[in-house]
Amino acid sequence: MAEEMSHFQQFKSGIVENNPVLVQLLGMCPTLAITNSLENALVMGAAATFVVVMSNLITSLLRNLIQPHVRILIFTLTIATFVTIADMTLKAHLYQVSKQLGAFVPLIIVNCMIICRAEVVALKSGVGRSLADAFGIGIGFTLALSILGVIREILGSGSLTLPGGMKLLELPPGFDPHAWIIMILPPGAFLTLGVVVGVVNYLRQRKPKEVPA
Repeated sequence: MAEEMSHFQQFKSGIVENNPVLVQLLGMCPTLAITNSLENALVMGAAATFVVVMSNLITSLLRNLIQPHVRILIFTLTIATFVTIADMTLKAHLYQVSKQLGAFVPLIIVNCMIICRAEVVALKSGVGRSLADAFGIGIGFTLALSILGVIREILGSGSLTLPGGMKLLELPPGFDPHAWIIMILPPGAFLTLGVVVGVVNYLRQRKPKEVPA
């Protein structure tokens, strides 16, 4: 039996080795639909991180009480509760961003990434490991969305903006974003994701493998 990972390794795994978007290719709907700006990517990532952390926490606390035949129902109800909290909070405090994200915040309820973590980790582990896993997966998801959001927004809009309207970057006037308008359209999402996943796979293949002693 393989040796159990430490909490730090569990956390790191969600960001690097098992990144939900760049490695496992989960959560593709929001990844492709809302990453036309860094602002959208960060807000969606924060909402998903909140939901996966709270879902793992509740599932881990109740793991000895959850009967196998109702576990998916429990997962769904738990996730739906925290998705509703996240959605209402965004509408109250970041209404314009919430409008841009549209149905993709409520659709976190059926995100395979979150249900998978509840089933694979939280249902079988203590609170510490479950939270380490949730934070790793949430940060990994946010990081992946942000990479796509940065590339697409810079090339498609010629600028980079944080939530709240603060501009991080604006390209020189000589840059014509209209020539790259495809980057903030749906085809640009597929192109950017394909390139980024290709680069990640290339780097993973180049990583030296450990030789068994």
